Amino acid sequence: MGGMDRAPSMSRRGRASMDAMMRNSGADAHLGHRVIHCNDHSANLPYKFKHNSISTTKYNFWTFLPKGLFEQFRRVANMYFLMIAILSTTPISPVHPVTNVGPLVLVLAVSLIKEAFEDRKRFMSDKIINSSCIEVLSGQYWIKTPWSKLAVGDVVKVRSDQFFPADLLFLASTNADGICYIETSNLDGETNLKIRKALERTWDYIDEEKAVDFKGMVECEQPNNSLYTFTGNLVIGKQTIPITPNQILLRGCSLRNTDAIVGVVVFTGHETKVMMNTMDVPSKRSTLERRLDKLILLLFAILFMLCFIGGIGSAIFIDRKWWYLGLSQRGIEEQYNPSNRFFVAVLTFFTLVTLYSTIIPISLYVSIEMIKFIQSTQFINNDIHMYHRESNTPALARTSNLNEELGQIEYIFSDKTGTLTRNLMEFFKCSIGGVMYGTGITEIQRAASRRTGVPIEEAPRSEDYIREKGFNFDDKRLMRGNWRNEEHPDICKEFFRCLAICHTVLPEGEDLPEKIVYQAASPDEAALVTAAKNFGFFFYARSPTTIRVRESHIERLGKVQDTEYEILNVLEFNSTRKRQSVICRYPSGRLVLYCKGADSVIYERMADGQNPYREITRDHLERYGEDGLRTLCLAYADIDPRQYEDWNEKFIQAKSALRDREKKLDEVAELIESNLILLGCTAIEDKLQEGVPLCIETLSKAGIKIWVLTGDKMETAINIAYACSLLSNEMKQFIINSDVKSIRDVEERGDPLETARVLEEQVKRQLYDAISAAEEIRQEQSGVDLALVIDGRCLMYALDPHLRGALLRICMKCKAVVCCRVSPLQKAQVTTLIKDGAKKITLSIGDGANDVSMIQAAHIGVGISGQEGMQAVMASDFAIAQFRFLTDLLLVHGRWSYNRISKVVCYFFYKNLTFTMTQFWFNLYAGNSGQRFYDDWFQSLYNVLFTALPVLAVGVFDKDVSARRAKKYPQLYKAGIDNLYFSWRVLLVWLFFAIYQSLIFFFFPTKAAEHGVNGGLNLGLWDVGTMAYTCIIITVNLRLLMASSSITVWHHVAVEGSIVSWFLFIFFYSGVQTPNLQDNIYWVIFNLMSTWYFWFLIILVPSMALAGDFIYQGLQRWFFPFDYQIIQEETKFRSKLEINDPEHQLEMMAMLDGPTTLSAEEERSLAMAQLPRERTWSKHTGFSFDSPGFESFFAMQEGVPAPAKSWDVARRASMTPRRSHSLARTDSRTGHASIREDIHMPRSSIAEEEFDGDDSENRSFRNNPFLEEQPSRRKSYFD
Repeated sequence: MGGMDRAPSMSRRGRASMDAMMRNSGADAHLGHRVIHCNDHSANLPYKFKHNSISTTKYNFWTFLPKGLFEQFRRVANMYFLMIAILSTTPISPVHPVTNVGPLVLVLAVSLIKEAFEDRKRFMSDKIINSSCIEVLSGQYWIKTPWSKLAVGDVVKVRSDQFFPADLLFLASTNADGICYIETSNLDGETNLKIRKALERTWDYIDEEKAVDFKGMVECEQPNNSLYTFTGNLVIGKQTIPITPNQILLRGCSLRNTDAIVGVVVFTGHETKVMMNTMDVPSKRSTLERRLDKLILLLFAILFMLCFIGGIGSAIFIDRKWWYLGLSQRGIEEQYNPSNRFFVAVLTFFTLVTLYSTIIPISLYVSIEMIKFIQSTQFINNDIHMYHRESNTPALARTSNLNEELGQIEYIFSDKTGTLTRNLMEFFKCSIGGVMYGTGITEIQRAASRRTGVPIEEAPRSEDYIREKGFNFDDKRLMRGNWRNEEHPDICKEFFRCLAICHTVLPEGEDLPEKIVYQAASPDEAALVTAAKNFGFFFYARSPTTIRVRESHIERLGKVQDTEYEILNVLEFNSTRKRQSVICRYPSGRLVLYCKGADSVIYERMADGQNPYREITRDHLERYGEDGLRTLCLAYADIDPRQYEDWNEKFIQAKSALRDREKKLDEVAELIESNLILLGCTAIEDKLQEGVPLCIETLSKAGIKIWVLTGDKMETAINIAYACSLLSNEMKQFIINSDVKSIRDVEERGDPLETARVLEEQVKRQLYDAISAAEEIRQEQSGVDLALVIDGRCLMYALDPHLRGALLRICMKCKAVVCCRVSPLQKAQVTTLIKDGAKKITLSIGDGANDVSMIQAAHIGVGISGQEGMQAVMASDFAIAQFRFLTDLLLVHGRWSYNRISKVVCYFFYKNLTFTMTQFWFNLYAGNSGQRFYDDWFQSLYNVLFTALPVLAVGVFDKDVSARRAKKYPQLYKAGIDNLYFSWRVLLVWLFFAIYQSLIFFFFPTKAAEHGVNGGLNLGLWDVGTMAYTCIIITVNLRLLMASSSITVWHHVAVEGSIVSWFLFIFFYSGVQTPNLQDNIYWVIFNLMSTWYFWFLIILVPSMALAGDFIYQGLQRWFFPFDYQIIQEETKFRSKLEINDPEHQLEMMAMLDGPTTLSAEEERSLAMAQLPRERTWSKHTGFSFDSPGFESFFAMQEGVPAPAKSWDVARRASMTPRRSHSLARTDSRTGHASIREDIHMPRSSIAEEEFDGDDSENRSFRNNPFLEEQPSRRKSYFD
């Protein structure tokens, strides 16, 4: 950088100013801004700005082990096992230290290796980025320098398609007028190009000869995470030039359609805006995981109780009367000294803590993490039913911690635009000068017609109809210049010019109407500019200061005129202003302000007495809202040149302010955006996404309540809700709206305090009236569903602490809630109201930056990768491309994950309690001495080897019903909402059978050993312990098969492989003698296997142990079935129906549902089935197991069912599903139980459904050669 020091110095006054700032560098933070010396490295050294190297890793070489271990021991369970490992090294431990230290080290090693692997990927990514090169001005030459070497104040050159290495102040460009085009997809996901303009004072610095001479000082804000704001000034000599976001090029963006630009580094490394936005998504834990913590506490309590009983029992048992124990000898250990029974009890307590430590499974968390990871990466991410082909977008699980939470969602909060709708805007209708134009019929109108039964007359398309992207308008009164013949052609002309001028759209391509492409910040803007083009006002070029419009049909038909409008000021749109304005100068010198925005803000700023179309346009706005159209009002105002000059000075001062610049700009804009003259309004159609109504209807049947939170007008929101089946005519609706006459009358008086008081009183009255009406409906038991519609203004008062409770009460009684005109903050507040106030599990789904707060506030956030960028996706837990994919995400993957994780946790609880209780019974038998029942290695490997794989198989592959049936019977999902499979009742059942089986595991081998002999010798402790351990391994693995809802080849491999691995281990461990390790266990297994007791017990004990589970499950399934068990029975029944025997089919249908009337389609299907034909397949396939008592699997794959068994049909026909709280519930409207809904399907469709092989979990769009090579196995798993 020595060349920079030789650069020509600034003027004495400028250098003095900079030196003064340097002397006060400590005031940088106090003043709230920083000072940067451009192209002067030495002057910036005292400021100690951060380097440009970035690191996104969690660890480095020195911190990996201490920080990684700290993260692992933050878990209570790991800290517990560390304490147990320490205790096992003391003399009071009955087990070898390796028993507890080994598994802990293994679990920690697996977790740390996983952390290291993930962190290394981040390190390699950082290394690639930091080593990227950029051209930096050094002396008189551009030198390629790694990004990591950049410093604040450096002058850099970025070429086309390169990324900006830091946050830069844009100085100069190779394009004319100092502009460049950038792509910000890495920041916000938006692929449309954006324009940036350099300060006119610095345009010449594109040449290196002039760039060398550049010296200046930047005074700007401190680093922050606001991507769309920047406050600063550039001081060059005596001139101070305000810097706006339009001159800032952010790191992560790329240069497009521009050869090169020159800029000054302002923020580097972790102080750049993109890095300050890479904060972690708020940490979320699933509800089941929090309940697991309570289960761990229960296990702690049980452990304490067992150890306390053992300690007291040991103190009681210790007595010198047991002479054979040698307790009267001198030098007896204090733990066995009868003279100090309290000390005996305390030491025995801690001894038993180490002995019973296996009651808390050390591998539980690792197993669950592995299961969730596989579920996310292999199943959710690869489900072809959640793959959007048009955008080539698969589903994405951004976290695996919340899989099971997807199966317990009770409330969904959804954005409307881009979430329920496509966010593909089309100019559909408009109102100009009080006249409505446009003859099309919207989807919402058609849905309303079907709902009310009133037909709609749809006008035929005119010859002038034009349809292109963003434009779907038909009205010959405006097309092809016919607007000149309207009553107010001047108003039409101003309307179209407003569309063509008031925007920030960038044109691309040739300046021909059919070839130009508009790059817009939003689809709305592109649609409005496209409409102007089709009306004859073709916007085709823009520069930083001008807009060019090719205007047709101005004076006479066929005349075309290219007009250049000078753009003086652009008052940007934001969520607070809700409007956008452009001040332009006509070639004639006329100054005009064009404004477009929400009707509420435009109407507030209209000129008195100069808007004759005010009321009629308001009526048109309401009608467009009822039709589901998005509306904007257009207005203009002529500006006096003197007034503009005075205003522009204030505007420049506001732009130069370093503090509260945005606020001051808004205040100045208010001064000029007044006395507007209304031109009319536009109506844009945003169609519903495919499958949204069916998805919402299905989710509602699943017991999920859906709320729509939108910024649209109330009429639009209500009609969208009707169109997507969220609202219906049968619902009782409570509407709380601030846009009523009584409120408008108060507002006209101009007293804001009075308005607020009246509005609050009205909201309070309406809330309590709604609660009273809801209570009356509930008491009448009419079965009417309730819905609430509330606007944002009323919601603001309803969310106040004194009304919050009333709002929550009425919301909890409603099946659907629609909140309209709400802000992003209100979306988050409503979500928090249900999440924290009602303690319900919530999901928020949206597609835009305004949905981020709502997404992060909910238990689960789902982002839609749509037209508004990737902000929502980047803040979400799961990402999908379409709203309808929620059906598969929740009802299939969410439900399966909840069932599997619940089963895995319960099984861990059972198998460890069984293992520990067997030790407990033995210690009671041995006087609570602390003697171990198993060898140390048996205890160490129980969780990590001999019972580990079956758990993974169940957690990954188990499913109770297929994906098709999970969606066909959405009522199955209610089990997750009610937490049926991980309740205390379920855990108590597992607890009971764990204790029951532990008694059998202890007493049966013990009693057998009393009379059993081995070569004339009695069976000893290690013989009995090994025999009991073998029975436990066999039983707990087989018990998992009994708990599985479906058995796959992986279940067999895992279970049978675990049992075989135990025998292989014991053969080796018992057959090889190693001093001081397993002397007691040497040759034990071979001695046992030489006796008949061993073989008899490994059959008898598991049979007796599992008999209780078998009887319980049989009785429960027969008399108190769960919903999924009813579906399983119904599926088995269908598989036994004779496809080719229509008479038998009718007989079975009559048995189930009584007299049946076939539809025309069913009668035709039945007639086709009765036609004589040759039987292609035999009912027997030739396989040895294909006997009358067994069904042939391979035959079923070919469509040949086994004959129905009369006892089976009769039992299922008479079975009363008393446990079925949702599926067997009788529908009040139809009078039929929902479990029988599909019995009347034609046999052809039944066969198609049964053998379709549909399963979301394995319907991967990636190639799977195993599934392709073995289709029969795939179908066995699918169905």
